[in-house]
Amino acid sequence: MKIKTYIDKGYKPGRDDLITEYYLEPNRISTEKAADHIAAESSIGTWTDIGTLDQRIIKRLKPSIFDIDKNNRIIKIAYHHELFEPGNMPEILSSIAGNIFGMKSVRNLRLMDIHFPKRIIDSFKGPRYGIEGIRKLTKVSRRPLLGTIIKPKIGLDEKSHARVAYESWAGGLDVVKDDENLSSMSFNSFKKRMKETFRLRDKAEKETGEKKIYMPNITAETFEMLNRAKIVDDFGGEYVMVDIITTGWAGLQTIRDRVKKVLHAHRAMHGALTRNPRHGMSMLAIAKCARLAGTDQLHIGTASIGKMNETGEECMDIEKEIESKRVFEHQNFLAQNWFDIKPVLAVASGGLHPGSIPKLLKKMGNDIVMQFGGGCHGHPDGTRAGASAIRQAADAAMQGVSLKEQAKKSQELASALKKFGIA
Repeated sequence: MKIKTYIDKGYKPGRDDLITEYYLEPNRISTEKAADHIAAESSIGTWTDIGTLDQRIIKRLKPSIFDIDKNNRIIKIAYHHELFEPGNMPEILSSIAGNIFGMKSVRNLRLMDIHFPKRIIDSFKGPRYGIEGIRKLTKVSRRPLLGTIIKPKIGLDEKSHARVAYESWAGGLDVVKDDENLSSMSFNSFKKRMKETFRLRDKAEKETGEKKIYMPNITAETFEMLNRAKIVDDFGGEYVMVDIITTGWAGLQTIRDRVKKVLHAHRAMHGALTRNPRHGMSMLAIAKCARLAGTDQLHIGTASIGKMNETGEECMDIEKEIESKRVFEHQNFLAQNWFDIKPVLAVASGGLHPGSIPKLLKKMGNDIVMQFGGGCHGHPDGTRAGASAIRQAADAAMQGVSLKEQAKKSQELASALKKFGIA
């Protein structure tokens, strides 16, 4: 049996339905036919009549295309919850974001949003700590968390890496994070890097009287990630970082279940899915999946302030504005109430410097991690001065003092503004 059509504009989604929103450009067929192909391939159908598909299955599990907006090229599909295994993010995405992207019937297809029903949400654990737990752990109650990524990304040995981390903490930053492609290298082994960096973290905490955080990148094969998380635990670390797209959703869920640390999620490779506005998967959809799967912190972009694609000088102002709205949509979702799933702390990173802070604070608020790489280590007087300039800028912005005014009494900030300017 073959289903004639999945289109049912009179269908009213039930509270247990999973609903998807797709941007759809059909390929030499009608929008309706392409939408039918998507609904079939993502659920119970196939390309021809089959004797194994009976009315019982159709009645219980057939999805419904209940809305088609041809002007905006948006279709909405409601799926019965039994099509998905509870708590299994890979299976869910294999259905609603799987083979459908490769079908001949679509020229472009983008998964814009996913509306999960409570019964599926309840099958996931979500973040272990969330914003409130992170605030309690870091002892930073109001202002944004301030951090850096060790630069260069790759090349420093273990002691040099630890020294740069120490200078960052001593200058006033809360957080030091490994970069996304630093793992265990021939010149910088994971275990030795942990030993050296955590030793100097402890030194920085004693000298400053402040809590200092190190986020080691444990990204690797799944069992090796668990081994590395154990090493972090042995040295007294409270965080681990995972490149969630390259690691995969199964690996992410395993780390959330097995590792009792704050989970910092880097989105390396997301551009392969999100950059084309007409194809792939939106960052909002990725953020929803990441929050369900258990990330405590997630990179979301810089709202047209930093260096990544959404902010390039070649972009027209309207494109920048659109991207800024997208970033806010991601951030608002991460922070809002979502049944019993804890809120996630958004991370802004990529091309930021001390002069970016007031604008970033105004656009994205206090509940955020601000990460500075070159904007810290590129300071004319070195890493510690760069860290001090960031802290000075953040303190001034929180107090409503202009950076130009603050720079009159803060030499590190004055030098940073001279080099980087004010965003």
